[in-house]
Amino acid sequence: MSSNQPLLGSLAMQAPSQTPQTVHVSPSTCHDLSLFKELLREYRRLDDLITMRINRANAHQRDKDRLDPVKGNLQDEACSQVWKELIANWSRRTKLVEYCVSVVDSSMEEKKRTIAGLEADDAARRKAQAQLFAEEVKLNQVHNELSVEKIIRQRSLDAFKSRCRYFVPPSTDAEASKWWDSVNRGR
Repeated sequence: MSSNQPLLGSLAMQAPSQTPQTVHVSPSTCHDLSLFKELLREYRRLDDLITMRINRANAHQRDKDRLDPVKGNLQDEACSQVWKELIANWSRRTKLVEYCVSVVDSSMEEKKRTIAGLEADDAARRKAQAQLFAEEVKLNQVHNELSVEKIIRQRSLDAFKSRCRYFVPPSTDAEASKWWDSVNRGR
């Protein structure tokens, strides 16, 4: 596997599993829209269950505090834990979508070069143009996932803020601050 292909593990699925699953994303993953969308659906599960995750994190923090009391706000600890999971998941999904956008873009360019080289053969040219059209549809669908991601992140942030009203990511965590600022600006 080349170094620019994302290797996404069971953490990205955000579902407790007795048998962790590693997902190897390849160009064929990007070209199979059903597989690509199914993978994204699995990755979006954390966002879909954000309120439940915060409730579970709060309960877990309370249980930990009963066993080993620590100073600090349990709600803040729970929110911090869920926030870290959220941004890690957002990063993995963004990496996946951007990788697939680049794969499909490259495929489109290759098809365009093929069409340019088929000036004399009309039948082959029509076939190549049909393939190019199919790639354009695929490219549009993959690009649309970037817009969907923006909407999902905003919805998740709204739900997160409704339960973690006083949470602000630590200024020492550049990645968390970047996502916080980005989503708050609606990007």
